[in-house]
Amino acid sequence: MARLVLKFGGTSVADIDRIRNVARHVKREVDAGHQVAVVVSAMSGKTNELVGWCTQASAMHDAREYDAVVASGEQVTAGLLAITLQQMGINARSWQGWQIPIRTDGAHASARIQEIDGSEIVRRFGEGQVAVIAGFQGLAPDNRIATLGRGGSDTSAVAVAAALKADRCDIYTDVDGVYTTDPRIEPKARRMARVSFEEMLEMASLGAKVLQVRSVELAMVHKVRTFVRSSFEDPDAPGMGDFLNPPGTLICDEDEIVEQQVVTGIAYAKDEAQISLRRVEDQPGVAAAIFGPLADAGVNVDMIVQNVSEDGTRTDMTFTVPAGDLAKATQVIEGAKAEMRFDVVQSERGLTKVSVIGIGMRSHTGVAATAFKALAGRGINIRAITTSEIKISILIDGEYTELAVRTLHSVYGLDKA
Repeated sequence: MARLVLKFGGTSVADIDRIRNVARHVKREVDAGHQVAVVVSAMSGKTNELVGWCTQASAMHDAREYDAVVASGEQVTAGLLAITLQQMGINARSWQGWQIPIRTDGAHASARIQEIDGSEIVRRFGEGQVAVIAGFQGLAPDNRIATLGRGGSDTSAVAVAAALKADRCDIYTDVDGVYTTDPRIEPKARRMARVSFEEMLEMASLGAKVLQVRSVELAMVHKVRTFVRSSFEDPDAPGMGDFLNPPGTLICDEDEIVEQQVVTGIAYAKDEAQISLRRVEDQPGVAAAIFGPLADAGVNVDMIVQNVSEDGTRTDMTFTVPAGDLAKATQVIEGAKAEMRFDVVQSERGLTKVSVIGIGMRSHTGVAATAFKALAGRGINIRAITTSEIKISILIDGEYTELAVRTLHSVYGLDKA
């Protein structure tokens, strides 16, 4: 007997028929003798509808009331799944975040989980009960419902798994695992059997949409073995009930990966914008004067490149922001021109960040050179480069996105089985 947390996303619970299919996945694990907690998202499209209603009611709505509205989507799904499981003869009960309780900080609409008391759920496990938990929500210090921000159900599931000391957390979604790159761009992309927490964290933060970044961070900190699986496979298909190696991708500690490839995957993020500040005074404190106000305004700055003039008195500062933040960033910069001490600001949209990721990079040389040579061979110009121990990110013109992804995927042999 094992303790499992199963999470089902919006497309997996989009209607009653899909919820019945989810119930069959849950029943398979219950019939195998496992203790099961299920974390559910709102039905597909429901959260967008609820957010839209809040915006229609008032553009400047109270975040606490926003949370009260948008959290209802998960509550509906949890209740419907519990009803469906009961109809199948399974002892199931739905739980809202405040009933467990999942305690969060007070940042309504983007709260962070602080602690979970899973003792009552564990007691109910002893009675053979399945817990169906509304994801994405918790209880703030003001005793009101707080939501965790977009993708928060993934975070809920991993946090619940850590609190319950679960043997495994299965994230069921509309894809059957984590691929070496986006299969829509590169048909030769392969599903990986295992990927390390660190690699998955880089992939999630650099554009891969399979898992939410905060959920991977939590899994890594608490060492929660996490499987990414497809909810659209037949729940009773061969191997689906395999406890050790079910179909999907295991996200685990680096020590569990025996053969480490140099490069594991290629991620990309479109809609990047580049901002260049020309002829900035090269004085101590100028960088802080530039990036401090941007941080205060909530603008996420990524790649930063600095070029110093020959006489050392002036510098050009170039950096990237999400295209959606470009107008806000430009406004902040223009408003603080006196403190930032630059001559002119230039900006450009339509760029893409392509990233090469792999824990094997730590012990292999020449990985970056291979990427640069391959892109040059395809006539793709590199605008900026950032590196870390296990990743290289390259900024290119957006029109070359697909060509760059396919080129890098091939040059590192990721298209070979």
